[in-house]
Amino acid sequence: MNILDIIAKKRDKKELNKEEIDFFVNEYTDGNVTDYQAAALIMAIYLNGMSNEEITNLTLAMAYSGEVLDLSKLGENVVDKHSTGGIGDKVTLILMPVVAALGVPVAKMSGRGLGFTGGTVDKLESIPGYNTQISVEEFIENVEKIGISLMGQTLNLAPADKKIYALRDSISCVENIPLIASSIMSKKIASGANKIVLEVTVGNGAFMKNIDDARKLSETMINIGKLANKEVVCILTNMDEPLGYSIGNTLEVIEAAEALQGEMEEDVKQVVLELGSYMIKLAGCGDDINENKKRMIDCIDSGNAYMKFLELIENQGGDVSYINDVSKFENAKYVNPVLSDKSGYVKEIDAEKLGKISCELGAGRVKKEDIIDNQVGLIINKKIGDIVEENEILGIIHANDKDKLKKAEGELRSCFTICEEVVHKPKVILEILN
Repeated sequence: MNILDIIAKKRDKKELNKEEIDFFVNEYTDGNVTDYQAAALIMAIYLNGMSNEEITNLTLAMAYSGEVLDLSKLGENVVDKHSTGGIGDKVTLILMPVVAALGVPVAKMSGRGLGFTGGTVDKLESIPGYNTQISVEEFIENVEKIGISLMGQTLNLAPADKKIYALRDSISCVENIPLIASSIMSKKIASGANKIVLEVTVGNGAFMKNIDDARKLSETMINIGKLANKEVVCILTNMDEPLGYSIGNTLEVIEAAEALQGEMEEDVKQVVLELGSYMIKLAGCGDDINENKKRMIDCIDSGNAYMKFLELIENQGGDVSYINDVSKFENAKYVNPVLSDKSGYVKEIDAEKLGKISCELGAGRVKKEDIIDNQVGLIINKKIGDIVEENEILGIIHANDKDKLKKAEGELRSCFTICEEVVHKPKVILEILN
């Protein structure tokens, strides 16, 4: 078997078998297939597509190209949650303590942010003392001890995916459903879960810009799950505006702390309850979705979810006094409001542009080696459908650099389209596929 034959086969629109896909993934990971050969094959896949069986074989080959986490000690059903990313997405910080408090084991490895979507690890590390770089043994012990642990990806998980993703990025082959689906699912399988709830975000602030593409991606990932013996539920959510009101690491931690004490934005609440109710169902802890949602609300109202959040932070070295009194978090040097120049209704919000503004302030990374500034970001005061008066605050910029602040002030107002006609609030949960 050689790589040239495999490239030619895919170039000619023929289906690759498991052995050929395994050969490519293993040899490329080991450095025996060159970047230009791998690029030729990836481009052929991009242009000619893959069957469900090919996609599953590619997913499994990438998943098992490195270490695979064994979470069998945590029970028969281990449920993981993953989001395809969005603006202001602090769902993991809120959702995971809730489901853990309801008896669902939470063993979640999260990534760092790159580009305009933030990473959960960066948010956790904005809590003084919180340690995301723990050993796998400690990770599992934490879940056995308190029911929850959130850590960074310290294992060599799916190294083939990392290598292929970087290559795809360099040859304009990122936006391809078989390649996106296999990338996401390879990491989830390597993370050890056998049940997976996927939030597929849709809209201008998401990777999937329209619902048809999001549906195709979801169906592909569900098919991978079936062929790989993993139960998968996909929940399509609206990302035409930021989720909640905060964008930026410390700002999102503060919003999460307030949400777990009952002060939760309506859109955040809908996403948290929908994802959580299916996690509880897949874990075998309740088949009735509406009843599961009620249990989650009761868990928040009773304070149990908030106490679990504090327990998680304290158990991994974090200083809970910052959560109990969020005014302890250091503010950015400049905290400036941006006012509306007209009255009306908010018709549209450019969520992606808001994410990029926050990233340029220092809340995100353009390159992997960039240093995050935890204090900076945006507070969004108006959402789609809201009434706005002239000179009313649209948003507040938190900045540590005067030049970046000035640039952000000029750009933030243009993210809001305001009209005279009444605008209805958009749907948050768009569709559920399983």
